[in-house]
Amino acid sequence: MSDKNKRGARILLLEDDGVLAEILCEFLESEGFSIELCQDASSALSLAYERSFDLWLLDVKVPLGDELEAMEALPGFEVLKALRQADKTTPCIFITSLSSVQDLQMGYEVGCDDFLRKPFELVELRLRIHTLLKRPFAHRKAQMEDFGNGVSFDVITKTLYKEGEILPLTKKETALLNLLLQHPNTYIPQERIFETLWDMGQEPSELSLRAYIKNLRKLIGKHKIVNQHNKGYCYVR
Repeated sequence: MSDKNKRGARILLLEDDGVLAEILCEFLESEGFSIELCQDASSALSLAYERSFDLWLLDVKVPLGDELEAMEALPGFEVLKALRQADKTTPCIFITSLSSVQDLQMGYEVGCDDFLRKPFELVELRLRIHTLLKRPFAHRKAQMEDFGNGVSFDVITKTLYKEGEILPLTKKETALLNLLLQHPNTYIPQERIFETLWDMGQEPSELSLRAYIKNLRKLIGKHKIVNQHNKGYCYVR
């Protein structure tokens, strides 16, 4: 998607806070995006089924709406879970006040691409949206990347498995593996990795990056990730 097309991207926004919804709609429209606002889970689910969007921006704690009954998980999580089960691969950002590791894990397990915790700056939202829209495999149909030896990565839910069992990854390890898989057989410069893994205001750590690479190699195979001085790291398919 070109920079021009990114500005016209269609976004589904699920947010029941009227003030915040108005702020987000005004900001995103000023950035050139086309926004469809829903204020309950039922409406968002129906609209996501009926229309094509470039991005879903979903609050987690929202009303169910008229068509949905009580759910096992929070409504925003259940909306995305249902869409992923229906093979809808549109990238998704959860906006939420939730902050626990369990909530984060649940969000990624149901298939989100990113989390944005409230309160947040509008400029951060813009950066995260543009980052997702740049990813060429956000709409990729092949869901599993097979590393051999029973190890595979679900590119939709961002979950690593070994013979059906989840292999735990940290948030940065998941983001790193995700980045490498987007560009197979291509060296990703260390600076690009730093920009992806570390948020604004955080100090990137080369030592930590090496630790993440070491753990990923241990899980998916040492030969799957190679590095070259001054060129960066590369996932070998």
